[in-house]
Amino acid sequence: MSPRQRVTGIVATYNEAANIGPCLASLDWCDELIVVDSFSTDRTVELARANPKVRVFQREYFGDGSQRNWAINQATTEWIIVLDADERCPGPLADEILAVVGSNPVADAFTIRRRTFVLGRELRYSGWQNDRVVRLARRTRARYSNVRVHARLTAAGPAPLLANRLDHFMIECYHDYTRRIARYGYWGAAQSWRDDVPPRISGIAVRPLWRFVRTYFLQLGVLDGTRGLAFCAIQSYATFLKWALLWAWHANARRGIAPALPRFDEDPAVWRGVDDLPVQAVVDTPGRSPRVAVESS
Repeated sequence: MSPRQRVTGIVATYNEAANIGPCLASLDWCDELIVVDSFSTDRTVELARANPKVRVFQREYFGDGSQRNWAINQATTEWIIVLDADERCPGPLADEILAVVGSNPVADAFTIRRRTFVLGRELRYSGWQNDRVVRLARRTRARYSNVRVHARLTAAGPAPLLANRLDHFMIECYHDYTRRIARYGYWGAAQSWRDDVPPRISGIAVRPLWRFVRTYFLQLGVLDGTRGLAFCAIQSYATFLKWALLWAWHANARRGIAPALPRFDEDPAVWRGVDDLPVQAVVDTPGRSPRVAVESS
């Protein structure tokens, strides 16, 4: 019998005192746990350090891809699993992961379905009924892309789908979620500015409306009741916010006013290997089915 493959659990945090304990408890089957905290002002770090398996680091936040790649660099095992603090890895999924990595698989990454909960109830539609994310990978064969928000995990070849699911407790309070959406909109606009994406009137006038129509009607958010209505409307607002900010920055630039952008991670060690991976990219896209995108070398 071959020795059991070791796995590192990785969690990035900021003010996650309500979530970090249950999240780490669901990863207790891992051989080591790494928490990368962005200088929380609540008890997140204290609670994380209470777990004897956890190594806690504090680091400036440059985006989810930067934090996760930096954490991957600290891991010592062949395999890593990455969770957000509001996610949980149930026992059946943990057992499946250990069985899969112990079988010496050909694949370097795996896709996991998620159950998403809003205000204590599962969101069954609204574009999230087929939610799948790539979170399990070989440490030396997978990296996150260099973007400020919604970074993608890239690895060689396709990422087979596991049978069991993660639990994602995405929204406990709409007040907190709208503040998070505002940050995502700002970071998304900043990424577009940095990438020289031009502002488009369609981003303000068409994309938000289309996102609401797509998620609420075509993807059956109407069947999620008031939760679905509120959720789809907030998602639509997030799209509007990103493109409105980008347009406003370009309008001000013509007046000689530069935007106040967040800092980006320029450390080459964090991004080493991103451009050296084989040509197939495994895409981690919340709310959509995973796909394999072939990129030019």
